[in-house]
Amino acid sequence: MKDWVLITGGAGFIGSHLVDFLLDKGYAVICMDNLLTGDISNISHIYNKDFLYIKHDVTQFIYVDKPLRFILHFASPASPIDYHEFPIQTLKVGSLGTHKALGLAKDHKATFVLASTSEVYGDPLVHPQSEEYWGNVNPIGPRGVYDEAKRFAEAMTMAYHYYHKIDTKIAR
Repeated sequence: MKDWVLITGGAGFIGSHLVDFLLDKGYAVICMDNLLTGDISNISHIYNKDFLYIKHDVTQFIYVDKPLRFILHFASPASPIDYHEFPIQTLKVGSLGTHKALGLAKDHKATFVLASTSEVYGDPLVHPQSEEYWGNVNPIGPRGVYDEAKRFAEAMTMAYHYYHKIDTKIAR
């Protein structure tokens, strides 16, 4: 039996490349995306019995009936153009979407990987940013919705790790 991996935001640029990579490595993959900023053309080339696309907004309850081993949470508008056009959705996917995906990881006892960003440091005064650098953030500035969504997502991920003992990873 193959290991199932759920990729939220799987029709986005990075997510779709992860879909291809994981299928090539022999995993069975579920791509979940509401297509707010993702594009079905990024995954339309995939014809594989171990691939499933689910159109779904991860800020809503997530149900998956496959035995998930990994959940890769990549759902989020990522370009300034997108998160300026969709500020509320950006905040919701970073908060509610992360919470829903972590709940799924808890239910499945799956490893959870959050795609974060160096934007959690805000407008850095130090380049490159080390893990010891805490940042120069502006929660109401032009990038605030993205930065704060990712900061919250990291905090929620670590809360689940410590409180529920979920195996979590944060990739910046």
